[in-house]
Amino acid sequence: MGRLTGKVAVVTGGSNGLGEAIAARMTEEDATVAVVDIDKAGGERVAGALTGASFHACDVTNEDEVRAALDAVATQHGRVDVLVNNAGIEGMNKPTDQLPLEEWNRVMAVNATAVFLCTKHAIPHLRASGGGSIINISSIYGILGGGDVPPYHASKGAVRTMSKNDALTYAPDKIRVNSIHPGFIFTSMVHRYVAEAGMSEPDARTALDALHPLGGTGEPDDIAWGAVYLASDQAKWVTGSELVIDGGYTAR
Repeated sequence: MGRLTGKVAVVTGGSNGLGEAIAARMTEEDATVAVVDIDKAGGERVAGALTGASFHACDVTNEDEVRAALDAVATQHGRVDVLVNNAGIEGMNKPTDQLPLEEWNRVMAVNATAVFLCTKHAIPHLRASGGGSIINISSIYGILGGGDVPPYHASKGAVRTMSKNDALTYAPDKIRVNSIHPGFIFTSMVHRYVAEAGMSEPDARTALDALHPLGGTGEPDDIAWGAVYLASDQAKWVTGSELVIDGGYTAR
């Protein structure tokens, strides 16, 4: 038996990067995983490689699509026990006084409003299952500033506090809500960030490695195993917590 035997886990943004790793490790621990993503080809690829997994196309900023996707997961797999709100974007790297409002709204929609929508429509299914776990992927930049990408920082800070508030709200329903705060990991998001900064990848890796005291940037599995723990019954007394997985970045 795995740590997640009998659980059905929904992973948003599951077609690549952290979401793909989370889906894979949860499957290894015997969960049935529903991959939710706007990227149909990527989502189908990931789900097709995982035993028992399903793919559900969804724009997580669209409430009707979110409701339909979560209802479809519950219908197909019989229940929902875990929601991983992982879908996210980094946004334009401009200072606040130069940032277009539409760019602010775009990042907030994907990174914060989508967490609200997915949580809202997962709650009835989690209640029907007798409880469960919501895992919100925030960032080290939901805790501290980096002097860049203002909407990313703001949205990830919102996710951090939303997690604590929802932890209190849904504790009577035995629904746990926690956030994970990754350090730098070379997913497609960080590749885009580096390219926009005009840096080569070797130079970026050298600069970023130096910021993580354990040496080097992280790997998607570093985050995935944290998500497995928070989804499991081993974390049955853990809610409203911030799981920082950052190689020591925020320890300064």
